[in-house]
Amino acid sequence: MFTGIVTDMGQIVELEQRGDLKARIKTNYDTDTIDIGASIACDGVCLTVVALGDDWFEVEISAETVSVTNLGRNQWHIGKRVNLERALRLGDELGGHIVSGHVDGVAELIAMRDEGDSTRMTFQAPADLARFIAPKGSVTLNGTSLTVNEVDANTFGINLVPHTKQVTTWGQSKVGDPINLEIDTLARYVARLAEYQNTTS
Repeated sequence: MFTGIVTDMGQIVELEQRGDLKARIKTNYDTDTIDIGASIACDGVCLTVVALGDDWFEVEISAETVSVTNLGRNQWHIGKRVNLERALRLGDELGGHIVSGHVDGVAELIAMRDEGDSTRMTFQAPADLARFIAPKGSVTLNGTSLTVNEVDANTFGINLVPHTKQVTTWGQSKVGDPINLEIDTLARYVARLAEYQNTTS
């Protein structure tokens, strides 16, 4: 489990397609504190560490994961920066919201504009996921826990403060980017409960 609070910006330094896709990611984390088999969220995708070096870790990415994330849109390449978060430990502060690291689909950044020092971004969500997104609710976008400002049909908006843009990859975003989207687990269960009640009433 994760919180959607990004704690490092890694950089992809190697990619190899050997059966599954393997990626080596440079990090500022102390790799002596990372175990083989540990989970790290990389742009919101929960991936398992399979190898370690002094300032890098490697992960393997299945074809299934590639197909349902922005990796399938050729977004990962040498030099790309990725948002990183290590798995939540018992007793850690829950600064964002509960995040599984299981991406539900890919949204598209369709508009952005500056509002003072902040940036307002608008996203197009897949139709089957849009119903789970509500104003003032939470979403995870590229591994970042964010609050939804407004919703209009399949589009929704969020506001990024300067700090978030500085400590994540959001400062490098551009219109047209495909974005890993994980909907709020609570929203999913509320919707399922409502569906169940409708079918039994």
